[in-house]
Amino acid sequence: MSQFDLPRGIGRPATGALELAGYTRLDQLAGVPEKELLALHGVGPKAIRVLKEALAERGLGLS
Repeated sequence: MSQFDLPRGIGRPATGALELAGYTRLDQLAGVPEKELLALHGVGPKAIRVLKEALAERGLGLS
C-alpha cells in the first residue's frame, strides 16, 4: 500500500463512502473528526480502527 492510498482493510463500502466524500488518500484524513467519518454511510467502527492504525503508522491521527 502506498502511503497515500486508503487502506484495503476498511472494506469496499467504507472506501466508496470516503471517496464520495472526497477522501481518496490516507493523508487527507489526518485531523478529520472521527464523528464526521462515522456519519458517512458505509463507514463503521472497523473502518475507523483500520484508518486510525494506518494513520498512526505515519505519525498522524483523526481528531
